[in-house]
Amino acid sequence: MWRAILNFLSGTVAPTGEPVSTYCEDSPVPSVTRPLRKDAERNRLRILDAAREVFAEHGLTASLDQIAHHADVGVGTVYRRFPDKDALIDALFEQRMADFGRLAEAALEHEDAWEGLAHFLEQAVGMQAQDRGLKELLLSTGRGQERVAAVRDRIAPLVAQVVGRAKAEGALRADVVEFDVPMINMMLGTIADAARETNPELWRRYLALVLDGLRAERPQPSALPVPPLGADDTDRVMACWKPPRR
Repeated sequence: MWRAILNFLSGTVAPTGEPVSTYCEDSPVPSVTRPLRKDAERNRLRILDAAREVFAEHGLTASLDQIAHHADVGVGTVYRRFPDKDALIDALFEQRMADFGRLAEAALEHEDAWEGLAHFLEQAVGMQAQDRGLKELLLSTGRGQERVAAVRDRIAPLVAQVVGRAKAEGALRADVVEFDVPMINMMLGTIADAARETNPELWRRYLALVLDGLRAERPQPSALPVPPLGADDTDRVMACWKPPRR
């Protein structure tokens, strides 16, 4: 009985026992927005932007503390969004690896197979020259990045097709195989990384030399697009080379 009286007084049940709607046309509609969730997503994007810049400049050895500082958030905020650095690397570079795959797809669509191969190498090394983290990611296998590894598996058959088309056209040396491509990328990427401060375009000189060496035939050597380094700059670049960590 008392429950019925309370329901009636609260306006949820009529005297007849019928439920009564408490909606009023003039009543404000409750907000469904969740500011904390928006803040969380904003922080996530902020962290990803900061990580992209930090990894591009310092490589994958950069710490989460550095990224948090660059993003102007607490390191605890970074760990709430990404439990470890590998998770952050996966989220950030999966798309970059997909971009790399699209370079190979574009090379296959090029009417001239040799020009497609040359453009692919130029763009791939250019991406690495601008992004140390991407270069390390493309050449590493020890970080357990399953999503990135899946993208790399998708890239490998495309690169094989790029090489095969150029060989079938008679423009590429017959003894070149698709596995030479990552070695060329590693070689030129290392030059780009070491010469970043001295001459960031130096890798283009050696790309031209490599492309001449890859051609099956050439009427004359290609003009080199970048002048050579002098003795002092050569020493400076050589001093910047870092042996791989074991």
